[in-house]
Amino acid sequence: MIYYLVIINIIGYVLFYVDKQKAIRHQWRIPEKTLFLAALLGGSLGCIAGMYRFRHKTKHWYFVYGMPAIFIAQCIIAYYVNIFDH
Repeated sequence: MIYYLVIINIIGYVLFYVDKQKAIRHQWRIPEKTLFLAALLGGSLGCIAGMYRFRHKTKHWYFVYGMPAIFIAQCIIAYYVNIFDH
């Protein structure tokens, strides 16, 4: 499970980097729903890190509040499921 979380967070981080580079070059962009999907699949911390590291999507309220909300919800779920206890 830890390996999965590391990989999905790296993917989330890289998705924000790639989308930022594409935005700079006015190229085809990664859909916002894909960025949120990466967060929902467990990569919320990587997405948040990428969002602020690359200053990408930080003017969109639904990213600024949505990504941390997903992360908090995942932490609460992990606590109650005891995902890190095994």
